[in-house]
Amino acid sequence: MHIVDLSMPIAPHFRWPVELSIKGDIAAGDQFRVSKINGPCHGFSHVDAAAHFVAGAPTIEATPLSQVVGPCRVLDLSARPANQPIGPEHLAAADPGGADGEILLLATQWNDRRDYNDKSFWTEAPWLTLEAAQWLAQRKPSAVAFDFPQDYPIRLLLEGKEVPKPEHVTHHVLLSHGVTLIEYVVNTSKLTAPRNLFSAAPLLIPNADGAPARIYAIEGLAV
Repeated sequence: MHIVDLSMPIAPHFRWPVELSIKGDIAAGDQFRVSKINGPCHGFSHVDAAAHFVAGAPTIEATPLSQVVGPCRVLDLSARPANQPIGPEHLAAADPGGADGEILLLATQWNDRRDYNDKSFWTEAPWLTLEAAQWLAQRKPSAVAFDFPQDYPIRLLLEGKEVPKPEHVTHHVLLSHGVTLIEYVVNTSKLTAPRNLFSAAPLLIPNADGAPARIYAIEGLAV
């Protein structure tokens, strides 16, 4: 059995302000050391609830764990160049095949190619076309995980530009079809098998439209 940590650390980042405060010093005689963190629900490795994009949709506490924990198949997209679209033909060629209802992990190994602390990670990534998002929806996955900023408009948000909602194609197509999104997975180059047991259990934050998750894969188990 091999456990691969796929989580982006929650630490100061130019996109997301994070504050970690620490109270207490045991070496100085305090009984406890207690940390407090202030940060976003949609930063770093996290899970999107449908309410993030769809009016009146369920918030994160209503996301069943069965949607984000279970058999996963890896679509190896590491050959896709930077700044190029990922179409349904690329997904079909990379899909090792499996049953409906599985988690799909789209693995470009992007954090090996760009540093997620650098703007280029967000502005030079490949992205999914509308047809690719529709292809994913047709596979009826419980969730889709991405190791890159999967919608082209994400780079435009860094410039303060607004784009029509449908252009956020994975959010528009997948969340609208009840498919959970798992965003900003890292370390996918460490995965050696096309199938694994995957977990992206979000924090239980009632009425939130997303939540951070400790994401990992377990290889070597029968799935």
